[in-house]
Amino acid sequence: MKDLREWLDYGLTQYNRIEFIQNDPILIPHLFTQKEDIEISAFFVSLIAWGKRTSIIRSGKKLMLLMDHAPADFIRNHRPQDLKRFESFVYRTLNGSDIQFFISALQKIYLEAGGLETAFSIQGENESAYHAIDRFRQLLFSLEHEMRTEKHIGNPSKNSACKRLNMYLRWMVRYDEQGVDFGIWKTILPAQLICPLDVHTARVARKLNLLSRKQNDRKAAEELTRNLSYICALDPVKYDFALFGAGINGLL
Repeated sequence: MKDLREWLDYGLTQYNRIEFIQNDPILIPHLFTQKEDIEISAFFVSLIAWGKRTSIIRSGKKLMLLMDHAPADFIRNHRPQDLKRFESFVYRTLNGSDIQFFISALQKIYLEAGGLETAFSIQGENESAYHAIDRFRQLLFSLEHEMRTEKHIGNPSKNSACKRLNMYLRWMVRYDEQGVDFGIWKTILPAQLICPLDVHTARVARKLNLLSRKQNDRKAAEELTRNLSYICALDPVKYDFALFGAGINGLL
């Protein structure tokens, strides 16, 4: 356990640093300084956070341009005709109609439900990020929508690992002096986060015997997070940096 902790701590110092931002989708919310601009831009980037990181960043910048580089103002004050500019937006299976729905839904959430931090609410210390995602999902899709749009928001009740939303929550909740994650949400504790589970993280975790489950699903993400919590109970998900960094760079 000591050697594993030392390896994880070393990997944390290698990737949890300002230089990491420039080549990661978290670059997009780092273009902003106000809380609502950060959380809204980060949400939209998390929606498209699969595939090559360079492609994600390029499409994230395009979305911010379409929002006049003022995502919070655009979400709150856009009119139906303003959504037409998104009709031609495509990123893999996510298209313009999906983006138009999320923009309209977020407007309602900010004007009527207290915003994204409130929408991702946790009720009690025994709940985890999956409870927050489930409540957000129910609120989001209480609005009229095409069924195809639901596939872009992971569903914990169907055993989805919800990698992108767990990554989003890590960005919003975790705080340390390195300045990568934002730590601007105070209603969720770092200990309640779930490690974002992608193919790179899962592969490295299995090699380190931090993960035994073969499927990359909710149960696997919970198992990995639980094992990381034995090493750091208050902030287990910080080791996502070490696992992802080693995986994406082929170090393990």
